[in-house]
Amino acid sequence: MSIKVRLSIMMFLQFFVWGSWYVAMYGFMKEAGMTELNKGLSFDAAAYTVAPIAAILAPLTLGLICDRLMNTERVLAILNIIGAGLLWLAPTLASAGAPDSYLGQFTQPMILCLLAYMLCFMPTLGLTASLSFKHLANSEKDFPAVRVLGTIGWIAGNWVMWGCRLFNGEGEVLSQAKTQLDQAKAAADGNETAISAAQQAYDAVVGTIQYSDNSHHIFQAAAIASAILGVYCLTLPKTTPPAKGEPISLSKVFGIDAWALLKDKSFFIFAVASFLVCIPLAGYYAKGYGFVDAMGVQLFGSTTGAMSTGQMSEILFMLIMPVCFARLGVKKMLIIGMLAWAVRYGLWGFAFGQEGPLLTVPIFIGILLHGICYDFFFVTGMIYTDKKAQPEVRGQAQSLVVMLTQGFGLGIGAQAFGYWMGECTSADDVVDWSRLWYAPALFALGVMVAFALLFWERSDNSSDDSETNTADSSTADA
Repeated sequence: MSIKVRLSIMMFLQFFVWGSWYVAMYGFMKEAGMTELNKGLSFDAAAYTVAPIAAILAPLTLGLICDRLMNTERVLAILNIIGAGLLWLAPTLASAGAPDSYLGQFTQPMILCLLAYMLCFMPTLGLTASLSFKHLANSEKDFPAVRVLGTIGWIAGNWVMWGCRLFNGEGEVLSQAKTQLDQAKAAADGNETAISAAQQAYDAVVGTIQYSDNSHHIFQAAAIASAILGVYCLTLPKTTPPAKGEPISLSKVFGIDAWALLKDKSFFIFAVASFLVCIPLAGYYAKGYGFVDAMGVQLFGSTTGAMSTGQMSEILFMLIMPVCFARLGVKKMLIIGMLAWAVRYGLWGFAFGQEGPLLTVPIFIGILLHGICYDFFFVTGMIYTDKKAQPEVRGQAQSLVVMLTQGFGLGIGAQAFGYWMGECTSADDVVDWSRLWYAPALFALGVMVAFALLFWERSDNSSDDSETNTADSSTADA
């Protein structure tokens, strides 16, 4: 089996795990009564904040372990197997209510369990990237082809979740109602009045069936996949620490070697812009599902099904990324990715209050922009970071970017959106979605303009072109 296929399977399973529960968690928590607001605080906001907290606390130290102490594939195996147990446990700890204080929102048992899980999961985002770059001959051409299987895994996880909703108890209610209808019709013995009454009773039950995305089985499906991934990681190519045997200082423990990259002006601007643009990005993960659900936009009766179309577009843009690198370079791709976030939120702000196509089309376009939002920003950022970092600190460098973006950026954003949601909600619980989305649209636009003016990588286009031409020549010679 080729190395590309083996790494692609790893990516598929990793994002299958994440996609199975992360987006749909809001539906589960809403059903469990955990989305109630109290002074702008809610447990669902806390649930979407633990991932950023984990991204801040864990990655750099684990990056050090992989760079100097233990094989990357073994670390991945350990983290995923431990994570499987935590995911299975998490939904059993759900309880209705609202937090009474800022710290109180993080002491609820399910939130603590999710924090423990994300401490295991978040580091794997950087570790799988660094492992892939280590074994791929040409990262710019090969990594997007490998990473696209992660997107397909996320979609598959979404749809497994969609199947899990069949086990939320509503199917049994519907089956019982159908049985009662059949029995009533048989007992009516042709009495049209009795048959009509039985049919009306059945229709009333059907009217209560929502098949909402709220099944606890989403966590169990993710747990099983995480355990499988943990075992599979042990079969991956051995990825020995590049700096094994070198003395470990306190500065290395805290990732000072990786932080030294910030002395490079272009990388510093990239890092700051990445952090800032992830603040409005948090709204997509924390409130995007709730908005699409509130607007009644679904695919095959599922809000998560509608949201998964964003990953479908991601597949397309992932596949054309090598061409984009050759023609656009890093800077233009990052600018396009940031602009896509501003456009998405602007479209969603416009859609609120509209009807018919003016409601559904902007929402779906906003979802479909996810391909550009994610690929042109995050994947490009991973490749750029790998090129800038020295081999002995690449694991920590990828972890640094994860910490800045999915840690500080998404963490601040999740809390900011929790507060902003309260500000945009009236006394009778009506949300002004236009106001909610226009603010992050302007914020993302401002970050994009600042990045366009300040970022300058002198070797950007020239190096991209030269490396691409070299790769093409090598392929032709082969």
